[in-house]
Amino acid sequence: MLGFCAVAPLLDVAAKLAAPTIPVSQITTTRFLLQGVIMLPICLWMRHPITIERSLLGLLALRGFFLILATYCFMAAIAVMPIADALAIVFIEPFILLVMGKWLFNEQVGRRRISASIIGFAGVLLVIQPSFSIFGLVALFPLGTALAFAFYMLVTRRLSRQMEPVPMQLHTATLATAMCLPILLWGHLSDHPTLSPLLAPVMPEGIAWLWLLGVGVFASLSHLLITYALRFAPSATLAPLHYLEMVSAVSFGYLVFGDLPNLLTLTGVVIIIGSGLYIFHRERLK
Repeated sequence: MLGFCAVAPLLDVAAKLAAPTIPVSQITTTRFLLQGVIMLPICLWMRHPITIERSLLGLLALRGFFLILATYCFMAAIAVMPIADALAIVFIEPFILLVMGKWLFNEQVGRRRISASIIGFAGVLLVIQPSFSIFGLVALFPLGTALAFAFYMLVTRRLSRQMEPVPMQLHTATLATAMCLPILLWGHLSDHPTLSPLLAPVMPEGIAWLWLLGVGVFASLSHLLITYALRFAPSATLAPLHYLEMVSAVSFGYLVFGDLPNLLTLTGVVIIIGSGLYIFHRERLK
């Protein structure tokens, strides 16, 4: 899990470095394409079946769709925002998942966890407020990531009972690539004055190739690390460690881009992390 927390922000760093010259659509597609290419030999080496059961195709496609949506929103955000600020807003996802579990599945959620979620939302507002004044509506994109990722986790929870994690990642990456390609094609063929420059693929030049490669490699590695972490330790034990990703994000953001969160943002981050840790604590007491 510590390896995931160290590697996952490197994916964000590579994407942010690529963003000035490569459209978000191309970065996102490359991420899934390379992830599929990397996961295929791993899947074969582990002797997992690579065929997709027809009954699971819909859920896998839905999982890929939500992951595409989450990735698009986050890549668009970090193209202009500091990585740590965007990630802090995304950490609202456990609170969204808690509320969705109560509303969609009638799960028992006590007052304390609901109160912690409300406090966590307040922390997010502290992070969004200065970001919104600087970056405008882009500051809301991480909220889209958090919402899409919450749905992604719900679908993953359903699929995890029916298939192994490595083939699940391979098939999700393959289907996500297939869904991303029409967007690139539309961007290439379209002459829309606003959308075409944002979606049309370009030929990378120089070191941009390295950043795109890093996006795919770090995405694959981080997914493998979290998969095996969940395999050998209960999620209730690992979940609090996930917040160490914020430490890595702040560190890499400062070392590579010179970004440091301001006092208001740091206050919001502390509130979000504290609320999240309290919710995980209450989950373990159930």
